[in-house]
Amino acid sequence: MSSKYPELDQVIMYIQNHLHEPISLSQLSHYAFYSPYHFIRIFKEQMGLTPQYYISSLRLQKAKELLLATPFPVREVANELGYQSLGTFTSRFSKSVGMTPSEFRSSGLHAEHHLRRLSEPAIWLPGHTTTLSLNDYIEGTVRSEIPFQGVVLVGLFRKPLPEGIPLYGTLARVNDSFRISGVKPGVYYLMATSVSWKSKANDILLPAYTLRTRSRAPIIIKPGECAHQQDVILYPPRLDDPPILISLTLLMQRLYRQFSSIGKHSN
Repeated sequence: MSSKYPELDQVIMYIQNHLHEPISLSQLSHYAFYSPYHFIRIFKEQMGLTPQYYISSLRLQKAKELLLATPFPVREVANELGYQSLGTFTSRFSKSVGMTPSEFRSSGLHAEHHLRRLSEPAIWLPGHTTTLSLNDYIEGTVRSEIPFQGVVLVGLFRKPLPEGIPLYGTLARVNDSFRISGVKPGVYYLMATSVSWKSKANDILLPAYTLRTRSRAPIIIKPGECAHQQDVILYPPRLDDPPILISLTLLMQRLYRQFSSIGKHSN
């Protein structure tokens, strides 16, 4: 984490170790020796999210882990994480992950299949990197701090958190260029994560250790501005990275269809 607020390191570790307990804002601000107002301000400046939203996101990540590692019914998973209503939990989970808890639990059956399709040489022919529209696009090059062989999923989100289906996205490989076209004027955050060709289903469903990146500053697309350069540098997970909530199985499936369609029109 940035040395600007090193005291937040301990706060984040405290949150991660006490997700099964009620965590109040006053607890956290006292732990960091700040007033609640000042604590919220610096936390959001560093993390991009309010403390409450960050905690909620980590609990959904924990829910994904419990769904895969235990036979608990969905209701028990919700109760374990402090949700009083199964409906509220299911709605929040589905919005953030892109599928219901039950669908997520069974999605591992298809995860490796979707990854194998992305490894097919045919979809990486030059035509697939050509977009259909030259207006309002974001382009860049993907690099990695450490050697990596696999696919990179790049998306534009409304919040500085990879949850829900990205508004726009594409596929890329390390040392390749990418372009996301047809981007409407607005404010976005670029998020990217990687999936190694050697990944197993559980690695895809719970991407805790994948190389990733996130834009800390928003990308502002104004009317009439055509191109934006946003290079991507993948790095190992950091303490202050938000959890990757969107189902990578679902995202791989959607981006494969999109990427294949572009290639067919471009050839």
